[in-house]
Amino acid sequence: MAQDDVAMGIDLGTSYSCVSLMIDGKPTVIPNEWGDRTHASVVSFLEDGSVLVGNAAKKSIITNAESTVYSAKRLIGRFFFSDEVKKAQSMMPYQIVEGPNNSVRIRVANQDFSLPEISALVLREMKAIVENYLGREVTKAVVTVPAYFNDNQRQATKDAGRIAGLDILRIVNEPTAAALAYGFGRDVSQKIVVYDLGGGTFDVSILEIGRDVFEVLSTAGDTYLGGDDFDDRIMQWLADDFQAKYNLDLRQNKYCLQLLKEASERAKIEVGRDGVAKIWAEGVCQDAEGRVLNLEQTLSAEQFNRMVMDFVQRTFKVCDEALQSARLTASDIDAVVLVGGPTRLPIIKNSVKHYFQKEPTVGIDPDEVVAMGASIQAHALLDTSAQNTLLDVTPLTLRIGTVGGYTEKIIDKNTPIPIEKSKTFTTSRDGQERVRIKVYQGEDNRSEGCELLGEFEFSGFKIGYRGDVKIEVTFEIDGNGIVNVAATDVDTGQKTSTTITLSSGLTEADIEASRERNAQTNVTDNAA
Repeated sequence: MAQDDVAMGIDLGTSYSCVSLMIDGKPTVIPNEWGDRTHASVVSFLEDGSVLVGNAAKKSIITNAESTVYSAKRLIGRFFFSDEVKKAQSMMPYQIVEGPNNSVRIRVANQDFSLPEISALVLREMKAIVENYLGREVTKAVVTVPAYFNDNQRQATKDAGRIAGLDILRIVNEPTAAALAYGFGRDVSQKIVVYDLGGGTFDVSILEIGRDVFEVLSTAGDTYLGGDDFDDRIMQWLADDFQAKYNLDLRQNKYCLQLLKEASERAKIEVGRDGVAKIWAEGVCQDAEGRVLNLEQTLSAEQFNRMVMDFVQRTFKVCDEALQSARLTASDIDAVVLVGGPTRLPIIKNSVKHYFQKEPTVGIDPDEVVAMGASIQAHALLDTSAQNTLLDVTPLTLRIGTVGGYTEKIIDKNTPIPIEKSKTFTTSRDGQERVRIKVYQGEDNRSEGCELLGEFEFSGFKIGYRGDVKIEVTFEIDGNGIVNVAATDVDTGQKTSTTITLSSGLTEADIEASRERNAQTNVTDNAA
């Protein structure tokens, strides 16, 4: 096999990542040399300049807290002023600072890293796992993102791939990838729901599978909801209880906070598996007299379920929205596929069963199914004889800003992609040399309720009287869900130049510099 006839599928997750290849006609998850099939999406910068990535790096969250970055996916492609960034600043032990154009940077040992650069280190680790397994270089990949990621987040993920030295063949929505893995080789004709609750995001997609055609009917999601939020609830409960006992707030010390977070994640897994969690964190802090205090508590399934029920209900509001968009009811659904580690929790499984009135599909590993689907798509893009046809949709409405802070729809959400739509604009004053248009994604008719993708400025058209000059602006959403904009002077047919401002994305120079720095970084995944 030549180098370019193999491509990997990568599930770049908030908490864990996974990589898969098509081997002998089957999607196969590739383990690292220690047999780990999933790898923590954690990057730890060491004092000697080297970097730990993966499960070994996760062990450094407490011992090297300020230099260990995790849950970076919750920040990728976001503006510094967003709610998610503010929340992360209050919770994370590492330093989150502002970069150019309202972007987000992670500061470690007086060095600033962009979020794509952090994610690139995780992607590079996935690439190394595959290359170690095959014994040769592999550069082509399909990378997955939450279905509800906006354009900025998709662009940032693509940038991360380029920095890691990958040729990204396509960005695929996580639930769509899961559906590919579910339907692969089964020759079924079904309407299915993919309920995808990950570490940091929740998505639901409804697909129609007809033999080898996978058509997304609708998608909906919440990028502020995931397993991390379940951990946070346990953490707040433990901290409140500890404060009531000892009059000490563990949240005020970042080291204590990390011990608390780790104990909470363990408790969530234990309560889901065993119905009860015995929580124990030795030496969590010291009191004013210097006595070492331990954290000890018991969490029952009943307590936990009450604690997180509002999150579970939030997921079904998203399911309602997806069904409504697809013009279906829960009874029209033939199968439900669960994706993401938190879907192992009995409260999730039982609630999903109750909502859709059917048992979720078993036998598919919720941690691996997305990577497997990505590798199926990667193989299909390289192999012209592959049968799978994937028809996806754009998850968010594309809008332009109008007067008074309002927006106008250009392309509706859940429209099949790729799609192209044009709109004609005219100049608003005599002798006008530039036309400025703000482009948004979201469902609010007010601009403040949407995500600003960028401000596009067009120039180079002929100068004339007000209303005489017509500029046709073409908005395109490609197969990756990424937005492209072009403009043409209607009278002359000349394409006008486009400038984008207020994008939190990286410039070509940034990507090149990051790629060089990334390539020079000594990355290890020492499992010992």
